[in-house]
Amino acid sequence: MASIDLRSDTVTLPSTAMREAIFTAELGDDVFGEDPTVNRLEEMAAERMGKERGLFVASGTMANSVCVLTHCRRGEEVILGDKSHMFLNESGSMSAVGGVHPHTVLNQADGTMRPEDIEAAIRGNKVHLPRTRLICLENTHNWCSGAALSAEYTDSVAELAKRHGLLVHLDGARIFNAAIALGVDVKELTRGVDSVSFCFSKGLSAPVGSVVCGSEDFIAEARRTRKVLGGGMRQAGIIAAAGIVALEEMVERLAEDHVNARRLAEGIAQIDGLSIDVAAVQTNIIYFDLVSGRLSVEEFLKRLEEKGIKLLCIGRPARFRMVTHYGIGAEDIDVAVAGLREVMKES
Repeated sequence: MASIDLRSDTVTLPSTAMREAIFTAELGDDVFGEDPTVNRLEEMAAERMGKERGLFVASGTMANSVCVLTHCRRGEEVILGDKSHMFLNESGSMSAVGGVHPHTVLNQADGTMRPEDIEAAIRGNKVHLPRTRLICLENTHNWCSGAALSAEYTDSVAELAKRHGLLVHLDGARIFNAAIALGVDVKELTRGVDSVSFCFSKGLSAPVGSVVCGSEDFIAEARRTRKVLGGGMRQAGIIAAAGIVALEEMVERLAEDHVNARRLAEGIAQIDGLSIDVAAVQTNIIYFDLVSGRLSVEEFLKRLEEKGIKLLCIGRPARFRMVTHYGIGAEDIDVAVAGLREVMKES
């Protein structure tokens, strides 16, 4: 039975064009700055983000860690959302590796933090307190149903930061999903921030890698931070080649994933025993709850997997995530909805 894997968009497989690009990639030593494929990818990424330079790294977590550790010294503080990926899902890297203190602010349902809450979290200049240095945003916001943060909101936070002498980092793991959903050039979502990272290995469907973008001076220092984290890769063009194809061919098709996510959410909304907020679905991520007491979480997952359907349980106590992506078509969505309906009916 073919599997319909909706656990994450990280399960995507590289396209035929990506495999060919990997096979034929021109290579060099990237630590010496001599890999032409990596150099081209970094230039393309920086241009897309409206920044001066880019830096290719191994993962999204490494990208965010590089940015925090480059912006902040040990003992300084980062303001970020209480539902942010950087706070919840990166193994406490900013504190474990960088000695940087996270200060969380409540995320609203739309992925934003209220400006007044951010401002209230900024520390005064007292010897007893950590010094606030950085504000971090996330777009799209994973734990807030893949919400897309508007350019106007991001600009307002950047202006607030500037008034207080702070910096802004944008975790843009799925920033192209946000741009597609909002119908804007991605540069509009990054213009006010000091650094931005985005992933190739999610909806863009490359097998590995992320890029950090910022000013020339920032990237020069970030390159040193990457080395500290063990991220200096040699003939890295062999993976950067797939990222080039991703930027050239995979961005616009993200709209298909958004249509499929809405189709999936609308189907789930019609199934007794499941609860979902369809209006919250903006991009390719949906969350729903098992509200029927007739079926345990374990049994629910087991029965779906028997039908070839995979999804992710995130707790709370019976909340699930499904993510649409390259390789999942409308017919797969219909099969998944039918499988969910059958499992609930059988229970």
